[in-house]
This record gives sequence, structure tokens and C-alpha cells, in this order.
Amino acid sequence: MPKFLLLQARNAGDAMASHEVDCFVDALGIDPARIRTWDLLQGCPNEAEMQGDYLLVGGSGDYSVLDNDPWVREFLDFLDNVVVNRGLPTFASCFGFQGLVLAGGGSVIKDPKNAEVGTFDIHVTDAGHEDPLIGPLAPVFKAQLGHKDRAKTIPAGMTNLARSERVPFQALRIGDLPIIATQFHPELDRAANAHRYEAYLAHYRGSSANDEDSVLDAMVESPEATALLPRWLDEVIAHRKRH
Repeated sequence: MPKFLLLQARNAGDAMASHEVDCFVDALGIDPARIRTWDLLQGCPNEAEMQGDYLLVGGSGDYSVLDNDPWVREFLDFLDNVVVNRGLPTFASCFGFQGLVLAGGGSVIKDPKNAEVGTFDIHVTDAGHEDPLIGPLAPVFKAQLGHKDRAKTIPAGMTNLARSERVPFQALRIGDLPIIATQFHPELDRAANAHRYEAYLAHYRGSSANDEDSVLDAMVESPEATALLPRWLDEVIAHRKRH
């Protein structure tokens, strides 16, 4: 059975690091022993350190792909030169989604007025209707989100599969590679998203997600989005068997 390497961009001592692991374990329905973590703040893994694992990239806590930190630039180069160039099986949400967009030549902007924190309707695009992973969720499904940055443009070679009312790019597939990225968090259910929001509440002061009560009250379950992760895993396993 495949193993997973979760690339994390979280500060030492951040309780959301272990919480993120638990969320991916639960969403994928895997034994916790099959997932290990990598601290991106200390650099990126090399091929030997990845050991052929499937890659997962989640949120970022205190960081943005727009930060001018050396480790962020190294991470973007890693996504472009290693992950995409080698077609490594990858599921990237939120920070990972934005990283793939920026690394590929697209643009990401800070947009606190259109921050999405909570549960939102995700609309499947025309291209998404034809996608084997996103298509079954058409025309609309619920998903958990937590972000202030967003993609403004996407690179050539990336297909936009979904959108929301505030954000035009919510799910991407890169060519025919086993790489899927979502702005939303399929690894989170309602309770996990509420816990994450409360942990990072200070980051959303001054944004459209500033009102804690209204954000929490609007959160609902999102099982269709969560089902994407085990279906992606099935797709990747089938892809590897063919190749």
C-alpha cells in the first residue's frame, strides 16, 4: 500500500501541525503509520528522502506563498522542478494549491476582502464536468475553506475545474499528471475547520472572515469534498498500474 509524505509549513509548536496529520489520515481512511511529515521551513526533501511516497501539501498557518523567505522560494522551485517535472503523485490544498499556481507561472494575490473561511458552495466548471475526479460532484458541492490569498491567473497547462462566488479558481489538474490541487480543504470536515479557524483567528482580523460567530454559524458538513481524497488515491494507484 502507498505511503504519504505530508509537506508542512507550520511553526514549531503549532498544534495545527499534528491536527493536519489527523485530518488527512481520517479523510484518506489510512493507518496513521502510512503518513509522515516534512518541515518545509527547514528546506525541501530530496528524492531519497521522499522514498517514492505520494505527496500531500496542506495549509500554512502563519505563511503565504507570497512571502519572500528563502524556504518559500525553495518550495516553489521544488514544486516546479521536481513535483511537476517528474509528475509525482500529489494532492495539494490551499497553500499547496497556491504554490503550484505560482511555481507554474500563474499569479497569486492577497485578497482579504474576499477571504473564504467556513463552508462554501463550490461550482464545477465546464471543464470540471469532464474530469473523472471533480465531475461526479457537479454542478455544485459544499467544501471547507480558510484563506485570504487566492489565485488571480493560472498557468498554461493547468485546467480550472471549479470556482466559487468569490474566487474563480478552486480546483486544478495539471495536464494528465497525477497532480490535483484545490483551494478548498477536502481534508477538513466542519468540526476540524472550526477548530482550525479558532486557532488562527488573529490572522483573519480585518478580513471578510472577521466575525467569528457568523463564520462558525455558517459552517456545515461537506462529505462530498472529503470524498475527493480517497477517490484521488484510487485514481493515482490506477495511473501507476498503467505506467
